[in-house]
Amino acid sequence: MELKAIRLEVPENGNVIVGHSHFIKTVEDLYEAIVNTVPQMKFGIAFNEASGACLIRVEGNDADLKASATRNAQSIAAGHTFVIALRDGYPINVLSRIREIPEVCTIFCATANPVEVIVTETEQGRGVLGVIDGSSPKGVEAQADVEWRHGLLRKIGYKR
Repeated sequence: MELKAIRLEVPENGNVIVGHSHFIKTVEDLYEAIVNTVPQMKFGIAFNEASGACLIRVEGNDADLKASATRNAQSIAAGHTFVIALRDGYPINVLSRIREIPEVCTIFCATANPVEVIVTETEQGRGVLGVIDGSSPKGVEAQADVEWRHGLLRKIGYKR
């Protein structure tokens, strides 16, 4: 068994969502969930099929984001893993809907941070063990940091 850290490509001014699912229908269901929840969101989805032809199934409404999701899925190369690259919205806008999809088992991360996917490889194939999302904490927030956080949430429209 071999462990690998796979650095993902995060789209400029965008985010990635990485998850695990169990059925070829996933790519269509993810597409519908996103477009029906945030119609203006630009996105690409890549889903690594784990049996049969073992293809990367691709959907989306933006060619660059579809290509980005595909490159990330190819790099991870673990069966039943999906990658969504998105812009013009945030993961928080679609995560609850994605979690409701019956074949979605796990969401590993939803982030704009630099992210590495920890993959193990055996003779059978690859599997995702987890992710490293961003950097380690550098301290505990002070009052000025609390005020900054509250201000940011109001600035981007998540608090009044």
